[in-house]
Amino acid sequence: MSSDFEGYEQDFSVLTAEITNRIGKVPKLLGDEKKQMVSNVEKQLEEARELLEQMELEVREIPPQSRGMYSSRMRSYKQEMEKLEADFKRSRIAYSDEVRNELLGDDGNSSEIQRAHLLDNTERLERSSRRLEAGYQIAVETEQIGQDILENLSNDREKIQRARERLRETDANLGKSSRILTGMLRRIIQNRILLVILGIIVIFAVLMIIYFSVRGH
Repeated sequence: MSSDFEGYEQDFSVLTAEITNRIGKVPKLLGDEKKQMVSNVEKQLEEARELLEQMELEVREIPPQSRGMYSSRMRSYKQEMEKLEADFKRSRIAYSDEVRNELLGDDGNSSEIQRAHLLDNTERLERSSRRLEAGYQIAVETEQIGQDILENLSNDREKIQRARERLRETDANLGKSSRILTGMLRRIIQNRILLVILGIIVIFAVLMIIYFSVRGH
């Protein structure tokens, strides 16, 4: 299972490197060339999202005791994906110095200031969104950990209850065995006492017979 995840990781790394390279080229292009490059980047971003979904599915199949490391890696990949998407948005409205001068001429400075304000606001929104996403992810993981702990406690409680029931049954069986052994011992003692009494009677009878026989002669 982890080998599949690592395979997706390699594909994701190669793909994001290509996307980063193409995003850097977008501000330098105009017209149809820029549209084509933007379209290519959008397709690659969609492929990257699909890879992340596959990786997410693989992580869910990993046993809980080994899932933490992969979940941490997934968070870093998601953050990288968010950064790529933010860079792509900025690149679509950004221009290189040469292209900006060609398009705007002397008005480039004022437009550049407006664009800088727009980018600054966009970055603030994206940072807030990332913080909210990170908080939500932590809440989900905390809930999952809590559920696992509750399940473990429930299983331990059931085991303890079964152990107590077996202990009660054992105590009951020991009590019965003790009563049976006590009764057997009592009967053995009674039988031995009877045997001793019978032995004394037999000996006394034999002695009496011998005595009267000797006296008769």
